[in-house]
Amino acid sequence: MADKTETGGNATTDGGAYLEHIKKKRLMNFIMMVVFLALLVSGFYTADKRNAGGFWDGLSHIFDFPAAMFSEAFERAPLMPGYLIKYFPSLIETINIAAASTLIGGLLGLAMSLLVTRGFAPVPWLVNPLRRVLDILRAIPEIVIALVLIFMLGGGPVPAMIAIALHSVGALGKLFSEVNENASLKPVEGLASVGAGWTQRMVLGVIPQVAPNYLSYALLRFEINIRASAILGFVGAGGIGYDLRNTMSWGIGKYDEAAAIFILLFLTIVVVDQLSGLLRNRLTHGAANPQVIL
Repeated sequence: MADKTETGGNATTDGGAYLEHIKKKRLMNFIMMVVFLALLVSGFYTADKRNAGGFWDGLSHIFDFPAAMFSEAFERAPLMPGYLIKYFPSLIETINIAAASTLIGGLLGLAMSLLVTRGFAPVPWLVNPLRRVLDILRAIPEIVIALVLIFMLGGGPVPAMIAIALHSVGALGKLFSEVNENASLKPVEGLASVGAGWTQRMVLGVIPQVAPNYLSYALLRFEINIRASAILGFVGAGGIGYDLRNTMSWGIGKYDEAAAIFILLFLTIVVVDQLSGLLRNRLTHGAANPQVIL
């Protein structure tokens, strides 16, 4: 009887402690939610005060620009094919910037990923410092790097390419290193047993295992870099974004050309997204997958 009473007492005590823990957790969650809402409201209030004209005053005009742009585009619809041809070279420049930056960033990111993957790194004490370098490259936005490079090198596509490539190194280096951690060590150990060097072990033992994932992430990054290169055009980094800024800054009379640029960007993103999605599925599932037909 004494044992049963003791057991029941312990169960009651444990249940009370659990309920007390739940109450404290709910209280902390409620406090955090209140703090979050207070920060959100105060931040919005500050931004609204510093916004030119005020957010609430301009909210009723939010559709003025799209309405003006589409109305002019419909009025001058016969001129639209000419505008598409006119700005197509700028679109090609934007795609070239994205492709070059993705290629450079992918190659450097691959090398960095092998240097920061624990178990593969040739110099273990460099793993943490190099990981912090990747963190810094990811943390700094492309537009900040591009503005600094434009100040030093002048406007054009080269600063945009370098800025996007540096950011891609940080992003792809992180993603590739996580892929490397899932690679099997058996091929690497087998190559090491016959005297293969570090580079040979990586090229022959690791990269063939994870190459499809590498390419999948690189294609996804290529889509992101197309959008980034278009945005950097607004700060004078060339490409179709520069033309878009010029057409929008001229005001009434250029909105139809802005609409043509938006159409080119939209079609490009859709086409690249579909093609990269097909290629990623093909790399992931193989050519035998009946759902993937190129």
